[in-house]
Amino acid sequence: MLWSLVKILLFVVSVGVLAYGAGYLSESEGGLQLTVSGTEFSLDPLQSAIAITLLIFATWLFLKVLSLLMMVWRFMSGDETALSRFAARNREQKGTDALAESIIALVSGEGRLAMTKAVRASKLLDKPELTDLLMAQASELMGDTTAAQTSYKRLISMDKTRFVGIRGVMKYKLSDGDDETALQLAEKAFQINPKHQKNQDVLLKLQIQARDWAGARRTLNAQLKYGTLTRDVHTRRDCILAISEAQDKFESNPRSAQTLAIEANRKSPGLIPAAVLAARASAAKGKIKQATRVLRKAWEAQPHPDLAAAFADLAPEETPADRVRRFSILTQFHFRHIETCLVAAELNLAAEDVSAARKALEGATDDKADARVFTMMAAIEHEDGAADSRVKEWLTKAIAAPPGPQWVCSNCDSVQKTWAACCESCESFDTLSWIVPHASKISTSTGVEMLPLTVGKDAVEQRVVRKSIDDAIE
Repeated sequence: MLWSLVKILLFVVSVGVLAYGAGYLSESEGGLQLTVSGTEFSLDPLQSAIAITLLIFATWLFLKVLSLLMMVWRFMSGDETALSRFAARNREQKGTDALAESIIALVSGEGRLAMTKAVRASKLLDKPELTDLLMAQASELMGDTTAAQTSYKRLISMDKTRFVGIRGVMKYKLSDGDDETALQLAEKAFQINPKHQKNQDVLLKLQIQARDWAGARRTLNAQLKYGTLTRDVHTRRDCILAISEAQDKFESNPRSAQTLAIEANRKSPGLIPAAVLAARASAAKGKIKQATRVLRKAWEAQPHPDLAAAFADLAPEETPADRVRRFSILTQFHFRHIETCLVAAELNLAAEDVSAARKALEGATDDKADARVFTMMAAIEHEDGAADSRVKEWLTKAIAAPPGPQWVCSNCDSVQKTWAACCESCESFDTLSWIVPHASKISTSTGVEMLPLTVGKDAVEQRVVRKSIDDAIE
């Protein structure tokens, strides 16, 4: 509407300027005198201007006619395409100009003008791969998603632009939440151009969301093949996908799940979830010694509560005293590490050996200690019969201290209780790390939830300790 008003104003102004110029020339003195074959012609200024304009037009028309006559002569001389080339040359020139103007308008952000010029170019040129692409881009710029998808679908029908068309339609399927169709389109685009990095990333994300772990591993292999990923990153992510596939198959196909878990642990022994799943797979097959070796090797690389919990599950019916002795296989490594100290303290506390529990935490209550250490110390003090003020002192330190490390997403900083291939909040793949979160995620004022409780699920003593701590706070 605004552009139409501007064109009307320009027309009115142009007519006004021409009328003013004609009036000015008609009132001016002087003119042009021509002598032709002894005949003298006198022209006033307005007539002179009209004559010059007619002369320029006649010259242009003469050159066009001359060019046409030359094409006719060539046609009569045997060149059968001379006339068609003459017509096409003018048409192609106009189409090329419209194409260039459409691109300029598109870059300038003028979607409507870009669309108008693209439509004109499509009528003059036989280049749908260019004009349809420009119309799709112009439609997107104007916010006309229906027209954009129509243009992209036309691009799919041409070999040169099939990949671009598929990617364009896929983009709108993703925005509409139609992930199933988007996955099919991403797979087709991958078949056409497996080297395209962005399409690889989209395809991998959709395959993971669809829990197509085998397909995701194939895409990951392509990323390694075409240099998108380094080998170490590929190895870790391939193990993560194998773990996820094993978790899904653990009940329905335990043999396949065990194979995948053991393979992931072999490739990446330092990956905590791989070691845990491999140990549980071995235990399910009755190979307790093999599971013990896997967990011991992983603990030697990095102590972790999940490893301790998996190790405890290998003998769920043992007594607290037996559990202390069996856990010496793990606690002999990194005996000054905070995780080792916490596990040893908890085991001895469950076995009612308060002095051993206190000794296990010696040196762990320094400035770098986290809230779990102070909470455990409060439990030890209470079990040892210390005054309530002493218990409250340790709990106060626990509330002020930073929380222990947790599974934190590096993309959105959300905290998850258990490891997973993708973040539950932002769905990012391979972003969970075992680190201390930026802000405390404690949900109670006492900090009792930070007590590890990883190696004695059935110990009545630990439930009594938790209740005692609550009573001490009150």
